[in-house]
Amino acid sequence: MTPVRLHTATRTQPATLALKDGRITPEPFVFELEEVEPITRAFRRMVRENAYDVCELAVTTYLAAKEHGKPFTALPIFLVRGFHHGAILVNRKAGIRTPKDLEGRRVGVNRGYTVTTGVWARGILADEYGVELGRVTWVLSGDEHVAEYRPPANVVPAGEGEDLGELLASGELVAAIGVAVDHPDVVPLIPDAAEAGFEALRSRGHYPINHVVVVRDELLAANPGLAAAVFGAFERAKDLYVDEGNLEPLHRRVAEITGRDPLPYGVEPNRAALDELIRHALEQGILADPPDLERLFASSRPYAEGRTSPASEGALCS
Repeated sequence: MTPVRLHTATRTQPATLALKDGRITPEPFVFELEEVEPITRAFRRMVRENAYDVCELAVTTYLAAKEHGKPFTALPIFLVRGFHHGAILVNRKAGIRTPKDLEGRRVGVNRGYTVTTGVWARGILADEYGVELGRVTWVLSGDEHVAEYRPPANVVPAGEGEDLGELLASGELVAAIGVAVDHPDVVPLIPDAAEAGFEALRSRGHYPINHVVVVRDELLAANPGLAAAVFGAFERAKDLYVDEGNLEPLHRRVAEITGRDPLPYGVEPNRAALDELIRHALEQGILADPPDLERLFASSRPYAEGRTSPASEGALCS
């Protein structure tokens, strides 16, 4: 029988190298891998055109897409994670002494309001510093991948041709999230931001998820073993990376702090992070209604062949 070939978009990164070089395949299926640079182009094409069979996708884009009825479903494969305390930059001449000083001011957000880094960064401002997010005017440099989404009234676009980095450097914006600015007046809002992220991990288990993997619903319905095969292939590729021990600095530090797999896949090991993200999405007006967490992920028996890491046992919703 000719195997089902899966047009797949995912970045080349340590946890996917074994998929990219063919050491691991989702038998009896075959990945036809497309390298998309930047990967956000694939996000947009997936949401607006359903362009791939399997696609890496920003997790808040997925939440918004699911609420608006897009015909794909996630697997609990969390390819990208990180801490976002350092994503918030401020113009030090703007009079912002504490994060609360952002209230009543204009703050830039790179690309769309639903961009995952922005969601997590705003969540940090609210949870750790008591910022009332509704009292900030959020200024966007782009539109949303999910075209049907409408942001809250305090979210506005930048002017045509305006650059958030330049607006921040000039002081027209007092702060911005997710921009790269090389200017002597632009500094991180949160001092020692990297350590602040690790302290949040230690103190409250804060370990943000950024990217997930989605599969077209049509294919899931037609191929009952597909979800388990794709999950298993991604998990085994990740396990190879973790087992080899040559971890990226972020993953090595997370493993040292937690004593566990720094890239756990599956719903249960990530329930707290998913619940936190959904709460932020609701509070920030990205979701109108709380989703059923179990229904966000494809239903399948756990992948049974090969090694299943302890952190991922029972990973797919059954």
